[in-house]
Amino acid sequence: MNWTVVQRILGLLLMMFSLTMLPPILISFIFDEQSWMPFLRGFGLTLAAGFIFWLPVHKSKRDLRLRDGFLVVAAFWTVLGTAGAAPLYFADALSLSFTDAVFESMSGLTTTGATVLTGLDDLPRAILYYRQQLQWLGGMGIIVLAVAVLPMLGVGGMQLYRAETPGPVKDNKLTPRITETAKALWYVYVAFTIACMLSYMAAGMGWFDALCHAFSTVAIGGFSTHDLSIGYFDSTAVDIVAIVFMFAAGINFSLHFFAWRYVSIKHYAKDPEFRAYSLMLFVVSLIVVAVLFQHQYFDTTAQNIINGVFQAVSIATTTGFTTDGFSNWPTVLPVLLIFASFIGGSAGSTAGGIKVIRWLLIYKQGMREIVRLVHPSAEIPVKLGNTAVQNRVIDAVWGFFSIYVIVFGVMMLVMMATGVDQVTAFSAVAATLNNLGPGLGDVSSGFASLGDTAKWISVIGMLLGRLEIFTLLVLITPTFWRH
Repeated sequence: MNWTVVQRILGLLLMMFSLTMLPPILISFIFDEQSWMPFLRGFGLTLAAGFIFWLPVHKSKRDLRLRDGFLVVAAFWTVLGTAGAAPLYFADALSLSFTDAVFESMSGLTTTGATVLTGLDDLPRAILYYRQQLQWLGGMGIIVLAVAVLPMLGVGGMQLYRAETPGPVKDNKLTPRITETAKALWYVYVAFTIACMLSYMAAGMGWFDALCHAFSTVAIGGFSTHDLSIGYFDSTAVDIVAIVFMFAAGINFSLHFFAWRYVSIKHYAKDPEFRAYSLMLFVVSLIVVAVLFQHQYFDTTAQNIINGVFQAVSIATTTGFTTDGFSNWPTVLPVLLIFASFIGGSAGSTAGGIKVIRWLLIYKQGMREIVRLVHPSAEIPVKLGNTAVQNRVIDAVWGFFSIYVIVFGVMMLVMMATGVDQVTAFSAVAATLNNLGPGLGDVSSGFASLGDTAKWISVIGMLLGRLEIFTLLVLITPTFWRH
């Protein structure tokens, strides 16, 4: 393990991250609010910590290896979540404990969207903006951004990219060089954000709300500047814009990149994961709307359709925006929506969950086993489109699924041991491990009612979900540390 190079990179990344605390100061001045001091203190503290990390080892030029990459990613997300909590902890307008500040920061950076805050409408805009910015930075992955910058500082980035990028197949690069890949992803990401902001403004939002909600929509984060979330605007046009961009953000960004580069959308229809993702959202939306119609839950047909589709897309893509308290919806709908978040979005998107590609491979593997019962000697490959999937990938998917179930079960039991009821424990673990945000039971309106122990369990769940479990669990295995 190259400890000096790991320490050097952590120092550099912390100093880079400190700069993200400066834009809220500008927001504070724009709106003539006296809420800039916590961000200035957070900036100084984070910058100093990064400099202290970096200075003793700044001359270290050794290459970054794969093991180092995993350690940097895991350590940096932990450190970053703590550093990002500094302005929230220092803010007098919030009066948060250290636990609550870290919870809110980690929820933002992991794009979970779970919150311990109430009274959002009355908070300073600098704080509201900062929460949204955390989600936007975490959406594509702060490490991927760093991969585009680190080569200029003398550090290669392929190891970090492989450890950070979501999905079962991580070696596919959009461009020959990893730096260009990271830049390409961010170009698409920024373009989507601008388009989303302009669309929200066209739908009637002010520029500040449009910017903040564009950040959390494209990041599939779910934070809002209002307690009522998207429901605050009571606008069909806003709902439709959110649906479109939540759907788009849940698609593999590689497909968006190719659409941008070649000015063509043909490859979307050819992608098996995109087809499965679209079908999943269509079926869930259809069921939700049908049940709402059956119970005449809303007054008009349009309300049943818009609210049903909005909530289905929001929860299934793990965005977490709400237009209505779906936890109070009739019959099976609340649990159905939580279950949909286990599927999540596509690999290579900003969504959480297990990912559509893994469920698709599990389904195809299951179908293959049924055929093998009839033809036990047949060689039947699992295919995505016309391409046979390597057995190693199938094994990895089953391994991930198994570990996911075990981790979920253990976290739920530990959560219940803190005194939380079954429904709350189940949905709280689902909401954090899937990076979803809203839950059922006592967490349907936020996580403030949970005890500190339950909140720290939730923080661990957010990290495990964001880094897809293995990136963190590999660090506790003897094999990882063995020379």
